[in-house]
Amino acid sequence: MNRALSSKDDDPVLFMKPDTALLNADKHEFYIPDFSSDIHYETELVVRIDKMGKNIAERFAHRYYKEITLGIDFTARDIQAGLKAKSLPWEISKAFDNSAAIGTFVDKDKFGKGINDLNFQLKIDNNIVQSGNTSEMIHPVDKIIAYASRFFTLKTGDLIFTGTPAGVGKVAIGNQLSGTLEDEELLSLNIC
Repeated sequence: MNRALSSKDDDPVLFMKPDTALLNADKHEFYIPDFSSDIHYETELVVRIDKMGKNIAERFAHRYYKEITLGIDFTARDIQAGLKAKSLPWEISKAFDNSAAIGTFVDKDKFGKGINDLNFQLKIDNNIVQSGNTSEMIHPVDKIIAYASRFFTLKTGDLIFTGTPAGVGKVAIGNQLSGTLEDEELLSLNIC
């Protein structure tokens, strides 16, 4: 779900990425693809589904995940803009190989505050570029899960990126990205 595409009165906006989009944090490197000159980062809280579910009621959604992390939804903005201008689907701008970087997973209860009050941020070269709290999200995590499960059977291991705060921007070769959740670094990447 992308914050810029919906309001509180709208349903969450969904798009899918294939498993080839996954880039685990232990790789520590994201290579800018040769087909784009405008790759942007979007830092997001990520939940990992741990049991199969369909048509999940929002009040029960918390039972379908135990672990969370931070992720970066990399987007080829130049490709996305061109496709949007033609009213075409824009999956290739968001679902390309390694476009879904994920950090180290932690128990959702680790911080003792509940999932709806967690601070997270992204630094580039040690400067804060994105900072948010899950309480500020357009749609709470459990609403996103419930909504998505109306259309897709959620399976064990599925990852849900939940939306990004203000501050989205371009990455460049040589940047070092680090993401923290409640001041614990869960994600670190070099841009190559």
